[in-house]
Amino acid sequence: MNKHRYQAKELQQIDWERLGREVAGQRLVFSVDVAKENFCGAFLVSPQETLVTLKWRHPQQTDALGAYLRALPCSQIEVPLEPSGTYGDSLRGLLRGLGCEIYRVSPKRVHDAAEVYDGVPSLHDAKAAYLIGRLHLEGASQPWREAPAERREQQALIAELDLYQGEHRRNLNRLEALLARHWPELDRVAELNGAGVLRLIAAFGAPQAVREARAEAEVLLHHARRGIANPAQVTAILDSAEASLGLPCTAGERHLLQVLAGELLRTRKAILALQRRIVAQVNQDPVLRRIGQSFGKTTALVLGTTLGSPLDYPDPHAYLKAMGLNLKERSSGQHKGRLKITKRGPGRARHYLFLCAMRFVQKDAVIRAWYRRKVDRDGRLPRYNALVAVMRKLGLAIWHVARGAPFDSRKLFDLKSLGMAA
Repeated sequence: MNKHRYQAKELQQIDWERLGREVAGQRLVFSVDVAKENFCGAFLVSPQETLVTLKWRHPQQTDALGAYLRALPCSQIEVPLEPSGTYGDSLRGLLRGLGCEIYRVSPKRVHDAAEVYDGVPSLHDAKAAYLIGRLHLEGASQPWREAPAERREQQALIAELDLYQGEHRRNLNRLEALLARHWPELDRVAELNGAGVLRLIAAFGAPQAVREARAEAEVLLHHARRGIANPAQVTAILDSAEASLGLPCTAGERHLLQVLAGELLRTRKAILALQRRIVAQVNQDPVLRRIGQSFGKTTALVLGTTLGSPLDYPDPHAYLKAMGLNLKERSSGQHKGRLKITKRGPGRARHYLFLCAMRFVQKDAVIRAWYRRKVDRDGRLPRYNALVAVMRKLGLAIWHVARGAPFDSRKLFDLKSLGMAA
Protein backbone atom coordinates (compact mmCIF):
# COMPACT_ATOMS: atom_id res chain seq x y z
CA MET A 1 0.00 0.00 0.00
CA ASN A 2 1.23 3.48 -0.86
CA LYS A 3 2.59 5.08 2.32
CA HIS A 4 1.78 8.55 0.95
CA ARG A 5 -1.91 7.73 0.58
CA TYR A 6 -2.98 10.19 3.28
CA GLN A 7 -0.42 12.91 2.59
CA ALA A 8 -2.18 16.29 2.65
CA LYS A 9 -1.07 19.32 0.65
CA GLU A 10 -1.54 22.97 1.46
CA LEU A 11 -4.31 24.78 -0.37
CA GLN A 12 -1.84 26.74 -2.55
CA GLN A 13 0.04 23.57 -3.52
CA ILE A 14 -2.94 21.93 -5.21
CA ASP A 15 -2.88 21.83 -9.02
CA TRP A 16 -6.48 22.98 -9.45
CA GLU A 17 -6.35 22.96 -13.26
CA ARG A 18 -5.31 19.32 -13.30
CA LEU A 19 -7.96 18.46 -10.73
CA GLY A 20 -10.55 20.21 -12.89
CA ARG A 21 -9.60 18.10 -15.91
CA GLU A 22 -9.85 14.89 -13.87
CA VAL A 23 -13.32 15.63 -12.48
CA ALA A 24 -14.86 17.36 -15.51
CA GLY A 25 -18.53 16.38 -15.81
CA GLN A 26 -18.30 13.87 -12.96
CA ARG A 27 -19.86 13.56 -9.53
CA LEU A 28 -17.20 14.76 -7.08
CA VAL A 29 -17.10 14.01 -3.36
CA PHE A 30 -15.26 16.52 -1.19
CA SER A 31 -15.17 14.95 2.27
CA VAL A 32 -14.11 17.16 5.15
CA ASP A 33 -12.68 16.40 8.58
CA VAL A 34 -13.83 19.35 10.67
CA ALA A 35 -11.66 20.88 13.38
CA LYS A 36 -11.54 24.17 15.23
CA GLU A 37 -9.05 25.71 12.79
CA ASN A 38 -6.99 23.14 10.85
CA PHE A 39 -9.44 21.53 8.42
CA CYS A 40 -8.62 18.63 6.13
CA GLY A 41 -10.46 17.54 2.99
CA ALA A 42 -10.24 14.77 0.41
CA PHE A 43 -11.48 14.71 -3.19
CA LEU A 44 -12.85 11.33 -4.36
CA VAL A 45 -14.73 10.09 -7.40
CA SER A 46 -14.68 6.41 -6.35
CA PRO A 47 -14.32 4.62 -2.99
CA GLN A 48 -10.90 3.19 -3.84
CA GLU A 49 -9.14 6.33 -5.06
CA THR A 50 -8.36 9.68 -3.49
CA LEU A 51 -7.55 12.28 -6.12
CA VAL A 52 -5.94 14.70 -3.71
CA THR A 53 -6.01 15.52 0.00
CA LEU A 54 -5.68 19.12 1.12
CA LYS A 55 -5.50 21.04 4.38
CA TRP A 56 -6.38 24.65 5.08
CA ARG A 57 -6.90 27.06 7.93
CA HIS A 58 -10.46 28.03 8.75
CA PRO A 59 -11.76 30.70 8.42
CA GLN A 60 -8.68 32.47 7.00
CA GLN A 61 -8.43 30.37 3.82
CA THR A 62 -12.03 29.15 3.49
CA ASP A 63 -13.09 31.92 1.08
CA ALA A 64 -10.21 30.99 -1.24
CA LEU A 65 -11.24 27.34 -1.06
CA GLY A 66 -14.79 28.32 -2.01
CA ALA A 67 -13.52 30.15 -5.08
CA TYR A 68 -11.53 27.08 -6.20
CA LEU A 69 -14.55 24.80 -5.68
CA ARG A 70 -16.80 27.15 -7.63
CA ALA A 71 -14.46 26.94 -10.62
CA LEU A 72 -14.36 23.11 -10.78
CA PRO A 73 -16.20 21.85 -13.91
CA CYS A 74 -17.79 18.82 -12.19
CA SER A 75 -21.48 18.00 -12.49
CA GLN A 76 -22.14 17.96 -8.75
CA ILE A 77 -20.11 18.41 -5.56
CA GLU A 78 -21.22 16.36 -2.55
CA VAL A 79 -19.74 17.25 0.82
CA PRO A 80 -19.99 14.67 3.63
CA LEU A 81 -18.95 15.76 7.13
CA GLU A 82 -19.13 14.56 10.70
CA PRO A 83 -21.39 16.49 13.11
CA SER A 84 -18.56 18.17 15.03
CA GLY A 85 -20.39 20.59 17.28
CA THR A 86 -20.58 24.09 15.80
CA TYR A 87 -17.14 24.20 14.17
CA GLY A 88 -18.39 23.13 10.75
CA ASP A 89 -21.52 25.28 10.64
CA SER A 90 -20.01 28.26 8.85
CA LEU A 91 -18.35 25.99 6.29
CA ARG A 92 -21.66 24.25 5.62
CA GLY A 93 -23.31 27.60 5.05
CA LEU A 94 -20.64 28.59 2.53
CA LEU A 95 -20.83 25.28 0.67
CA ARG A 96 -24.63 25.36 0.50
CA GLY A 97 -24.31 28.79 -1.04
CA LEU A 98 -22.11 27.24 -3.73
CA GLY A 99 -24.82 24.67 -4.52
CA CYS A 100 -23.08 21.71 -2.87
CA GLU A 101 -25.10 18.88 -1.38
CA ILE A 102 -24.22 18.36 2.29
CA TYR A 103 -24.29 14.94 3.98
CA ARG A 104 -23.80 13.72 7.54
CA VAL A 105 -21.57 10.74 8.43
CA SER A 106 -21.68 9.24 11.92
CA PRO A 107 -18.42 9.70 13.86
CA LYS A 108 -18.91 6.18 15.25
CA ARG A 109 -18.87 4.76 11.71
CA VAL A 110 -15.64 6.60 10.98
CA HIS A 111 -14.06 5.38 14.20
CA ASP A 112 -15.08 1.79 13.55
CA ALA A 113 -13.77 1.93 9.95
CA ALA A 114 -10.27 3.04 10.99
CA GLU A 115 -8.79 -0.45 10.54
CA VAL A 116 -11.19 -1.83 7.93
CA TYR A 117 -9.65 -0.59 4.68
CA ASP A 118 -5.90 -0.48 5.36
CA GLY A 119 -5.45 -2.81 8.35
CA VAL A 120 -3.99 -0.01 10.48
CA PRO A 121 -6.00 1.16 13.53
CA SER A 122 -4.58 4.69 13.49
CA LEU A 123 -6.86 7.66 12.84
CA HIS A 124 -5.71 11.17 11.93
CA ASP A 125 -7.14 14.12 10.04
CA ALA A 126 -6.23 13.09 6.49
CA LYS A 127 -7.29 9.49 7.03
CA ALA A 128 -10.53 10.60 8.66
CA ALA A 129 -11.30 12.78 5.63
CA TYR A 130 -10.78 9.77 3.32
CA LEU A 131 -12.91 7.49 5.50
CA ILE A 132 -15.74 10.03 5.58
CA GLY A 133 -15.70 10.23 1.79
CA ARG A 134 -15.51 6.46 1.29
CA LEU A 135 -18.33 5.78 3.74
CA HIS A 136 -20.44 8.35 1.90
CA LEU A 137 -19.74 6.74 -1.48
CA GLU A 138 -20.71 3.36 -0.01
CA GLY A 139 -24.06 4.73 1.13
CA ALA A 140 -23.32 5.15 4.84
CA SER A 141 -24.38 8.80 5.03
CA GLN A 142 -27.56 10.83 5.27
CA PRO A 143 -28.52 14.17 3.76
CA TRP A 144 -27.84 16.96 6.23
CA ARG A 145 -31.15 18.65 6.96
CA GLU A 146 -30.66 22.09 8.44
CA ALA A 147 -32.95 22.94 11.32
CA PRO A 148 -35.60 25.54 10.39
CA ALA A 149 -35.42 28.96 12.00
CA GLU A 150 -38.30 28.17 14.35
CA ARG A 151 -36.53 25.13 15.78
CA ARG A 152 -33.29 27.07 16.15
CA GLU A 153 -35.20 29.67 18.15
CA GLN A 154 -36.54 26.91 20.39
CA GLN A 155 -33.10 25.37 20.77
CA ALA A 156 -31.72 28.74 21.85
CA LEU A 157 -34.55 29.04 24.37
CA ILE A 158 -33.76 25.65 25.92
CA ALA A 159 -30.02 26.38 25.92
CA GLU A 160 -30.68 29.65 27.75
CA LEU A 161 -32.84 27.82 30.28
CA ASP A 162 -30.08 25.24 30.86
CA LEU A 163 -27.58 28.06 31.34
CA TYR A 164 -29.65 29.76 34.05
CA GLN A 165 -30.65 26.49 35.71
CA GLY A 166 -27.02 25.36 35.89
CA GLU A 167 -25.95 28.67 37.42
CA HIS A 168 -28.90 28.53 39.83
CA ARG A 169 -28.07 25.00 41.02
CA ARG A 170 -24.42 25.86 41.62
CA ASN A 171 -25.23 28.98 43.62
CA LEU A 172 -27.93 27.16 45.60
CA ASN A 173 -25.36 24.51 46.55
CA ARG A 174 -22.96 27.26 47.64
CA LEU A 175 -25.66 28.93 49.70
CA GLU A 176 -26.64 25.65 51.34
CA ALA A 177 -23.03 24.97 52.28
CA LEU A 178 -22.57 28.42 53.83
CA LEU A 179 -25.85 28.22 55.73
CA ALA A 180 -24.78 24.86 57.17
CA ARG A 181 -22.01 26.84 58.84
CA HIS A 182 -23.86 30.03 59.78
CA TRP A 183 -27.57 29.13 59.96
CA PRO A 184 -28.00 25.33 59.93
CA GLU A 185 -31.57 25.44 61.22
CA LEU A 186 -33.00 27.38 58.26
CA ASP A 187 -33.36 24.55 55.74
CA ARG A 188 -35.16 22.48 58.40
CA VAL A 189 -38.06 24.93 58.53
CA ALA A 190 -38.16 26.39 55.00
CA GLU A 191 -37.22 25.69 51.40
CA LEU A 192 -33.99 27.56 50.61
CA ASN A 193 -35.02 28.05 46.99
CA GLY A 194 -38.21 29.91 47.92
CA ALA A 195 -38.39 33.56 46.94
CA GLY A 196 -39.33 34.63 50.49
CA VAL A 197 -36.31 32.98 52.12
CA LEU A 198 -33.98 34.28 49.41
CA ARG A 199 -35.28 37.83 49.88
CA LEU A 200 -34.74 37.50 53.63
CA ILE A 201 -31.13 36.40 53.16
CA ALA A 202 -30.51 39.06 50.49
CA ALA A 203 -31.77 41.74 52.87
CA PHE A 204 -30.22 40.58 56.15
CA GLY A 205 -27.62 37.95 55.34
CA ALA A 206 -26.84 36.41 58.71
CA PRO A 207 -29.22 35.16 61.42
CA GLN A 208 -27.69 37.73 63.81
CA ALA A 209 -29.01 40.53 61.59
CA VAL A 210 -32.45 38.89 61.51
CA ARG A 211 -32.47 38.74 65.33
CA GLU A 212 -31.56 42.41 65.59
CA ALA A 213 -34.32 43.46 63.15
CA ARG A 214 -36.96 40.79 63.74
CA ALA A 215 -39.90 43.13 63.12
CA GLU A 216 -38.60 44.22 59.70
CA ALA A 217 -37.77 40.59 58.79
CA GLU A 218 -41.28 39.52 59.78
CA VAL A 219 -42.84 42.16 57.54
CA LEU A 220 -40.63 41.06 54.63
CA LEU A 221 -41.62 37.40 55.04
CA HIS A 222 -45.34 38.16 55.40
CA HIS A 223 -45.22 40.07 52.10
CA ALA A 224 -43.42 37.24 50.32
CA ARG A 225 -45.76 35.46 47.91
CA ARG A 226 -43.69 32.38 47.18
CA GLY A 227 -42.00 29.83 49.40
CA ILE A 228 -43.81 30.80 52.64
CA ALA A 229 -46.66 28.44 53.46
CA ASN A 230 -48.36 30.28 56.35
CA PRO A 231 -47.77 32.63 59.31
CA ALA A 232 -46.61 29.69 61.40
CA GLN A 233 -43.73 29.12 59.00
CA VAL A 234 -42.77 32.79 59.26
CA THR A 235 -42.57 32.39 63.04
CA ALA A 236 -40.52 29.19 62.65
CA ILE A 237 -38.01 30.95 60.37
CA LEU A 238 -37.60 33.88 62.76
CA ASP A 239 -37.32 31.57 65.77
CA SER A 240 -34.61 29.57 63.99
CA ALA A 241 -32.61 32.78 63.63
CA GLU A 242 -33.08 33.56 67.33
CA ALA A 243 -31.86 30.14 68.47
CA SER A 244 -29.30 29.44 65.72
CA LEU A 245 -26.17 27.57 66.72
CA GLY A 246 -24.40 28.75 63.58
CA LEU A 247 -20.96 30.31 63.55
CA PRO A 248 -21.29 34.12 63.70
CA CYS A 249 -20.62 35.78 60.35
CA THR A 250 -17.89 38.27 59.65
CA ALA A 251 -18.87 41.31 57.59
CA GLY A 252 -17.46 39.68 54.44
CA GLU A 253 -19.25 36.39 55.06
CA ARG A 254 -22.56 38.15 55.60
CA HIS A 255 -22.06 40.10 52.37
CA LEU A 256 -21.31 36.87 50.51
CA LEU A 257 -24.58 35.36 51.74
CA GLN A 258 -26.45 38.44 50.54
CA VAL A 259 -24.75 38.34 47.14
CA LEU A 260 -25.54 34.64 46.67
CA ALA A 261 -29.18 35.18 47.59
CA GLY A 262 -29.38 38.13 45.21
CA GLU A 263 -27.92 36.05 42.37
CA LEU A 264 -30.38 33.26 43.11
CA LEU A 265 -33.27 35.71 42.97
CA ARG A 266 -31.97 37.00 39.63
CA THR A 267 -31.61 33.55 38.04
CA ARG A 268 -34.91 32.42 39.57
CA LYS A 269 -36.68 35.33 37.93
CA ALA A 270 -34.98 34.59 34.59
CA ILE A 271 -35.94 30.90 34.79
CA LEU A 272 -39.59 31.73 35.48
CA ALA A 273 -39.65 34.15 32.53
CA LEU A 274 -38.11 31.51 30.24
CA GLN A 275 -40.61 28.91 31.41
CA ARG A 276 -43.45 31.25 30.46
CA ARG A 277 -41.93 31.66 27.00
CA ILE A 278 -41.61 27.88 26.71
CA VAL A 279 -45.29 27.43 27.57
CA ALA A 280 -46.20 29.95 24.88
CA GLN A 281 -44.05 28.11 22.31
CA VAL A 282 -45.52 24.72 23.18
CA ASN A 283 -49.10 25.98 23.05
CA GLN A 284 -48.59 27.12 19.46
CA ASP A 285 -47.89 23.55 18.25
CA PRO A 286 -50.72 20.98 18.53
CA VAL A 287 -48.34 18.01 18.80
CA LEU A 288 -46.14 19.63 21.44
CA ARG A 289 -49.22 20.80 23.31
CA ARG A 290 -50.52 17.22 23.55
CA ILE A 291 -47.14 15.98 24.79
CA GLY A 292 -46.80 18.90 27.21
CA GLN A 293 -50.16 18.25 28.85
CA SER A 294 -49.00 14.81 30.02
CA PHE A 295 -45.22 15.07 30.25
CA GLY A 296 -44.50 18.74 30.95
CA LYS A 297 -44.12 21.75 28.69
CA THR A 298 -40.33 21.98 28.95
CA THR A 299 -39.90 18.25 28.29
CA ALA A 300 -42.14 18.56 25.23
CA LEU A 301 -40.12 21.44 23.80
CA VAL A 302 -36.79 19.70 24.49
CA LEU A 303 -37.96 16.56 22.70
CA GLY A 304 -39.26 18.63 19.81
CA THR A 305 -36.02 20.58 19.36
CA THR A 306 -33.67 17.60 19.73
CA LEU A 307 -35.61 14.82 17.99
CA GLY A 308 -38.16 16.58 15.82
CA SER A 309 -41.82 15.63 15.80
CA PRO A 310 -42.77 12.07 16.84
CA LEU A 311 -44.99 12.12 13.74
CA ASP A 312 -41.80 11.86 11.65
CA TYR A 313 -41.03 8.39 13.05
CA PRO A 314 -42.77 5.34 11.52
CA ASP A 315 -43.16 3.45 14.81
CA PRO A 316 -42.57 4.04 18.53
CA HIS A 317 -39.41 1.93 18.59
CA ALA A 318 -37.82 4.15 15.93
CA TYR A 319 -38.55 7.13 18.19
CA LEU A 320 -37.01 5.28 21.14
CA LYS A 321 -33.91 4.54 19.04
CA ALA A 322 -33.55 8.21 18.14
CA MET A 323 -33.46 8.99 21.87
CA GLY A 324 -30.64 6.50 22.37
CA LEU A 325 -32.89 4.35 24.58
CA ASN A 326 -32.77 1.21 22.45
CA LEU A 327 -30.90 -1.71 24.01
CA LYS A 328 -27.52 -3.15 23.11
CA GLU A 329 -25.83 -6.36 24.22
CA ARG A 330 -22.29 -7.71 24.12
CA SER A 331 -22.35 -11.49 24.44
CA SER A 332 -19.99 -14.16 23.15
CA GLY A 333 -20.07 -17.90 23.76
CA GLN A 334 -20.93 -18.55 27.39
CA HIS A 335 -20.49 -14.92 28.34
CA LYS A 336 -23.81 -13.12 28.46
CA GLY A 337 -23.43 -9.38 28.65
CA ARG A 338 -25.86 -7.06 30.35
CA LEU A 339 -28.39 -5.12 28.34
CA LYS A 340 -27.62 -1.40 28.22
CA ILE A 341 -29.06 1.56 26.38
CA THR A 342 -27.02 2.77 23.42
CA LYS A 343 -27.04 6.48 24.46
CA ARG A 344 -26.64 7.33 20.77
CA GLY A 345 -29.32 10.01 20.69
CA PRO A 346 -29.17 13.57 22.09
CA GLY A 347 -28.22 13.57 25.76
CA ARG A 348 -30.44 16.57 26.52
CA ALA A 349 -33.54 14.59 25.49
CA ARG A 350 -32.60 11.72 27.81
CA HIS A 351 -31.83 14.13 30.66
CA TYR A 352 -35.25 15.74 30.58
CA LEU A 353 -37.02 12.42 30.06
CA PHE A 354 -35.15 11.07 33.09
CA LEU A 355 -36.46 13.96 35.19
CA CYS A 356 -39.92 13.26 33.78
CA ALA A 357 -39.62 9.59 34.79
CA MET A 358 -38.72 10.63 38.34
CA ARG A 359 -41.84 12.80 38.51
CA PHE A 360 -44.05 9.97 37.30
CA VAL A 361 -42.60 7.56 39.86
CA GLN A 362 -43.58 10.06 42.54
CA LYS A 363 -47.08 10.94 41.36
CA ASP A 364 -48.42 7.99 39.31
CA ALA A 365 -49.52 4.98 41.38
CA VAL A 366 -49.24 2.48 38.50
CA ILE A 367 -45.76 3.57 37.43
CA ARG A 368 -44.62 3.70 41.07
CA ALA A 369 -45.84 0.14 41.68
CA TRP A 370 -44.09 -1.16 38.55
CA TYR A 371 -40.89 0.72 39.42
CA ARG A 372 -40.80 -0.68 42.97
CA ARG A 373 -41.47 -4.19 41.72
CA LYS A 374 -38.61 -3.92 39.24
CA VAL A 375 -36.25 -2.57 41.91
CA ASP A 376 -37.17 -5.46 44.21
CA ARG A 377 -36.76 -8.01 41.42
CA ASP A 378 -33.44 -6.59 40.21
CA GLY A 379 -32.27 -5.54 43.65
CA ARG A 380 -28.61 -5.98 42.86
CA LEU A 381 -28.81 -3.33 40.15
CA PRO A 382 -28.90 0.44 40.87
CA ARG A 383 -32.30 2.11 41.04
CA TYR A 384 -31.10 4.14 38.05
CA ASN A 385 -31.69 1.07 35.86
CA ALA A 386 -35.34 0.93 36.89
CA LEU A 387 -35.74 4.64 36.11
CA VAL A 388 -34.25 4.08 32.66
CA ALA A 389 -36.80 1.30 32.14
CA VAL A 390 -39.53 3.81 33.04
CA MET A 391 -38.01 6.24 30.52
CA ARG A 392 -38.31 3.59 27.81
CA LYS A 393 -41.98 3.08 28.64
CA LEU A 394 -42.63 6.83 28.58
CA GLY A 395 -40.79 7.20 25.26
CA LEU A 396 -43.14 4.69 23.67
CA ALA A 397 -46.13 6.47 25.19
CA ILE A 398 -45.03 9.87 23.84
CA TRP A 399 -45.14 8.53 20.27
CA HIS A 400 -48.79 7.55 20.74
CA VAL A 401 -49.76 10.72 22.65
CA ALA A 402 -48.37 12.83 19.79
CA ARG A 403 -50.90 11.11 17.52
CA GLY A 404 -53.83 12.03 19.73
CA ALA A 405 -54.06 9.08 22.12
CA PRO A 406 -54.72 10.13 25.73
CA PHE A 407 -51.94 9.19 28.15
CA ASP A 408 -52.92 6.28 30.37
CA SER A 409 -50.14 4.63 32.36
CA ARG A 410 -52.31 1.50 32.79
CA LYS A 411 -51.75 0.70 29.11
CA LEU A 412 -47.98 0.52 29.62
CA PHE A 413 -47.96 -2.31 32.16
CA ASP A 414 -49.60 -5.63 32.99
CA LEU A 415 -51.90 -4.60 35.83
CA LYS A 416 -52.60 -8.18 36.90
CA SER A 417 -48.93 -8.85 37.55
CA LEU A 418 -48.86 -5.71 39.67
CA GLY A 419 -51.86 -6.85 41.68
CA MET A 420 -53.96 -3.93 40.46
CA ALA A 421 -57.45 -4.05 39.02
CA ALA A 422 -57.64 -3.57 35.25
